[in-house]
Amino acid sequence: MFSIVLMVVSLGGLTAYGEEAPEARESSAAEGADQPSAETQPKVPVIEAPQESETPEPLPIDVPSESETGIREEIQSLRQSLTQRREALSQLIERKSYADSRLEVLNKEYESLGARLETAGLGLTESYAKLLQRRLDRLEQQHLADDLSVIVNEQLEAARVEQFRLEEIGAVLPSGEDVDRRLTDERERLLTDLKEAVAEHIDLLTGYFDTITALQDRIAAYKVLVRQRLFWLPSEEPFSAETFGELIGSIGWLMSASQWLGILKDVPASVEERLPSIMFLLVALVVLLAYRKRIRQRLISTGESVGNVSVDRIGLTLSALTDSLLLALPPVIILVLAALMLDRGGEFADGLAKGLRSAALLYLLLGAVRQIALPGGVAEVHFHWQPGTLAAIRRGIPRLLLLLLPVTLITRLTENPVGADYESSLGRVVFAIASLALAMFAYRLFRALRNGKAELERSRFYQLVQVAAVVTPLFFTGISLVGYHYTAVQLEGILFISICWLVLVALLHFVGLRALSVRERRIRLLRLREQRATEQREADDRNATEPSGDARPASLDLPEVDLHDINTQSTTLLRVASFALALVGLWLLWSPVVPALRIFDEIILWTVGEGDAALAITFGDLILSLLVAVATILAARNLPGTLEVMVLSRMQLAPGTGYAITTIATYLIVILGVVFALGALGAQWSKLQWLVAALGVGLGFGLQEIVANFVSGIILLFERPIRVGDTVTIGGVTGTVSRIRIRATTLVDWDHKEQIIPNKTFVTQDLTNWTLSDSITRVIVTVGVAYGTDIDEVQDLLTELVHQNERVVEDPAPAVFCTGLADSSINFEMRVFVKSMAEIMPLGHELRSAVTRKLHEAGIEIPFPQRDIHIRSAAALGPVASAQGRDPAAEL
Repeated sequence: MFSIVLMVVSLGGLTAYGEEAPEARESSAAEGADQPSAETQPKVPVIEAPQESETPEPLPIDVPSESETGIREEIQSLRQSLTQRREALSQLIERKSYADSRLEVLNKEYESLGARLETAGLGLTESYAKLLQRRLDRLEQQHLADDLSVIVNEQLEAARVEQFRLEEIGAVLPSGEDVDRRLTDERERLLTDLKEAVAEHIDLLTGYFDTITALQDRIAAYKVLVRQRLFWLPSEEPFSAETFGELIGSIGWLMSASQWLGILKDVPASVEERLPSIMFLLVALVVLLAYRKRIRQRLISTGESVGNVSVDRIGLTLSALTDSLLLALPPVIILVLAALMLDRGGEFADGLAKGLRSAALLYLLLGAVRQIALPGGVAEVHFHWQPGTLAAIRRGIPRLLLLLLPVTLITRLTENPVGADYESSLGRVVFAIASLALAMFAYRLFRALRNGKAELERSRFYQLVQVAAVVTPLFFTGISLVGYHYTAVQLEGILFISICWLVLVALLHFVGLRALSVRERRIRLLRLREQRATEQREADDRNATEPSGDARPASLDLPEVDLHDINTQSTTLLRVASFALALVGLWLLWSPVVPALRIFDEIILWTVGEGDAALAITFGDLILSLLVAVATILAARNLPGTLEVMVLSRMQLAPGTGYAITTIATYLIVILGVVFALGALGAQWSKLQWLVAALGVGLGFGLQEIVANFVSGIILLFERPIRVGDTVTIGGVTGTVSRIRIRATTLVDWDHKEQIIPNKTFVTQDLTNWTLSDSITRVIVTVGVAYGTDIDEVQDLLTELVHQNERVVEDPAPAVFCTGLADSSINFEMRVFVKSMAEIMPLGHELRSAVTRKLHEAGIEIPFPQRDIHIRSAAALGPVASAQGRDPAAEL
């Protein structure tokens, strides 16, 4: 935690005392061109924020009084509030009138300058460019008050609340029949006047807020206009022999002893003013230096666990990156301390302080990369970068810093008003030195990357990138020397920021690859363990099912992604995300300065809507829609592997759950991608509802069964009444679920036949899942014994047999009952439970075999079905029939 706080505070020191943010530099351009240079003018707000006295106090009345004394006090309060409100109105009218005039002047100046620049085109000289630079400097120096909009908004909110309160007071105002009528009339009149004043105040505040908002927008647009035109105009004379003379003079100015002695005089005042920050940074510097060896040892120790599956984790890499940043901080803190000590000096000290802050930021970026590339560092141990590349970075960055740090100091000095006269000479020379250093570093780095890699040496794209990286700084040097110094400085600054952005994206990419690698190895280990356990279970199942003669699926189609597919999908998705992140950052950095990148937003393809609500769809919107569609396809294809590595592998999920999650996530990605892609093209869903309804009717009639099965598949994924591996019975078919797909589910029955059953069947028909909550199933074996057998003896024998069988589970407990007295036998039932349906048939065989043997040994008979047939002859029937008056012969 301390290291994080330390880095944040150190980074904050780079900007906290530097130049103000662009928002704080918003200014008005309504000043005339004949005024003194803005470089010598203080930064004062063009429009000050309202004072606290300009906000009227709320009326101190909550409930109107009915007494004469109370009414008199309320009249006095109403008069005071009305006076304050009218004074605030008068001041606000003056403020709004002034803001309106400034806005009117600014609009005229903006339109006039735009028309002149449009007419002149690019045929402007460096003299005109200098005038534009002065105009831009004036715009940067002047600004609106920082809290102007906030205070006006607060005043507007307070006025609205006061208006509501006055309405409530007026609604409950008593008639005052027992007091002087003149007092109540006066109170009512003053309350009405106050309401009108508050309403007028609200209208004026609303207009004033709109005016200052428009003024801020116009200032921003004005500065953009000047910067855009200034960007492509020569800012200096071409480098010539006269420039060399100026260069000698600038060196003398830079080495002047009076300049540096003056700085020393201002140091005590700066230290006194910045003492808390300086003391904190000094303590942080001492702590970092004291623990530097320990931090380095911890950085090395994190690499010892890399590759060890049992202890390796992504947290080691993040800890190593943090340690690398901490190791790079001491020089940064020293530079920030020096900047703070010079922060309140003269113009020379101010320029030097800005240069020190810029140098600190430069050292933080390059120093952190150097620490990452050191032996035993993150790049070597965690990311496995090429040794040649690391060696080039280790050698190149110290040399680069040795040149760029003083160049940065001198550049910021020449950009300051005190050194503005030397920017065309000294500024351009140090700029050329910095560009040459960058070109040399790029050449050596790309040569190290290409060394030993035949595919890179043959790659035309790689060669093109290498040439561009080396030639671009040299090109900037050339355009600076011919006069386009401002353009060159801005472009190289954006180029440097772009390189830093690409380095950051590259680090994030390698951190992602490292995380995927750690999770993949961990999953591989878990899969090996699970495979061994699965092989043992399958061996047990084979031992159970082979005696029964029933077939089992050879292997369940568990919807798991192969590890190779996981790695491929995750790496592809990470590569696409990194490329998209880098592309978006580069577009945001370069689109404001390169007009060609904004041309797509100027080509209007069609318009959606009418009037003020019309939305123009440009060629850029079409490109954005296509990019969203491509990103959706890539995400949908590569999502399962990424989810498996980063999320699902960390959870204890039942079979099939991971497949359900990835399937639903894929559906959501496709739906969101379609919505965003069509939204970029101006699709309005409120107008597409009839089309959706028509499609719904068409699907309902034409693709009813397919849609029903699709929806049923989603229901199965959410409710999960069946899972891969479950044994189910549906429609007279019993089998094991081997796969679940969008349209249908596959069962493998006991004959090893695959039954393809539509998903709709599982939702609409009765379903028996034998293994939903557990796989324990009851088996009933019936036994019959002859009449005359001791029932208790038989029950004891059968109970003993049940408990002796290993397939019978103890919970639920088995039981033996006498269930009936049949025609030929006394019937018993053995009610037992087995672990799975695969053991039903083997258990029945074992129990019947054991019962037959045990009863035979005990001398207990298992009876056959018996019938007694009695046959009587005619002679025997004669006497009986004669006595009854019947003829025996006739009966026979």
